[in-house]
Amino acid sequence: MSGHSKWATIKRKKGAADAKRGKIFTQIIREISIAAGIGGGDPDANPRLRLAMLKARGVNMPKDNIERAIKKGTGELGGDNFEEVRYEGYGPGGAAVIVDATTDNRHRTGAEIRNVFARHAGNLGATGCVAFMFERLGVLEFDRAAVDADGLMEAAIEANAKDVVEDGDTLTVQTTPADFAAVKEALEAKSFTAASAKLAMVPSSTVKLAGSHAEQMLKLYEELDELEDVVEVFANFEVSDEDMLAAASS
Repeated sequence: MSGHSKWATIKRKKGAADAKRGKIFTQIIREISIAAGIGGGDPDANPRLRLAMLKARGVNMPKDNIERAIKKGTGELGGDNFEEVRYEGYGPGGAAVIVDATTDNRHRTGAEIRNVFARHAGNLGATGCVAFMFERLGVLEFDRAAVDADGLMEAAIEANAKDVVEDGDTLTVQTTPADFAAVKEALEAKSFTAASAKLAMVPSSTVKLAGSHAEQMLKLYEELDELEDVVEVFANFEVSDEDMLAAASS
């Protein structure tokens, strides 16, 4: 498992996901509005909107919030105009970093992200400087101890998943972006509910970090992830369990 995925898993187990509930709601509302604005307000005819609505239901977002977000996106209700923007750069030790954000002011967001990189020995780069190191995939993560691994693998194959990856105490089902919603629904129909399910940029190779580079990279990752406009941070670093747990407990 790449470092950023393992770090996210540790944070989830510590309960950090609950603390970020407000930000999660904000980002999903933005995502729904953007999807509705691009492809219309009918989820049956708009796969991206359907995925965003599945994500909203996964965090128990009220139906009224979802409907208002759709209407803002289609122009039926007034609201701020948000756009998607991606930033790419390098962290300590040469780790590749991708930051996806939604914003109503890209100059403000860009400045905030650039400052975080600078504070933690990183550098923001040009568009495309690291994206070629990643592949966009649907990713569903399961706690290995909580599921029947053989049953999950069989169900994933039947649902046309791309791959199932075992890494320690985590089983990850990977899909193409187009198949993500269908695979997720097929697994849930067989009582396999993922601890985390999203479209992600999965690195094709990783960089091992240790010592000060590991500590700086984890601080960079966490501080980026805490920014209001940041939707997701992807990186290709590997960090030992000892360094990871030390950082999580600090």
